[in-house]
Amino acid sequence: MSDGIVVLTDAMLITCIVQRGGADRVVEAAMRAGAHGATIYYARGTGVRQRHLGVLGITISAEKEIIHIVVPSEQADRVFESMHEAAQIDTPGMGILYMTAVEKMATYVPPEVVARYVGERTP
Repeated sequence: MSDGIVVLTDAMLITCIVQRGGADRVVEAAMRAGAHGATIYYARGTGVRQRHLGVLGITISAEKEIIHIVVPSEQADRVFESMHEAAQIDTPGMGILYMTAVEKMATYVPPEVVARYVGERTP
């Protein structure tokens, strides 16, 4: 703890971009896998895949939902896999899912949790 700021360093950011209307299903799966919350926002996408998938007769909407979820590193793979399945990422045109290491983050951590963690680190 520095100047009253609790800094967390063992976290991962999972980002999933899906067709509009698909975010709720993906977030529910992530929550069942251990995530505590998500941020969802709307965007408009474009790309080469649209041209190729149009030939296959698949219509891809430009309207997207972007989901950000921060989870502890030890839960990241489980949440990622759950989101992958719920979003059907292995189906053409369904979206993209990626995970990034979070170097440093801060949020409210109850004092008793900080005390317990600091106590475990003290020899």
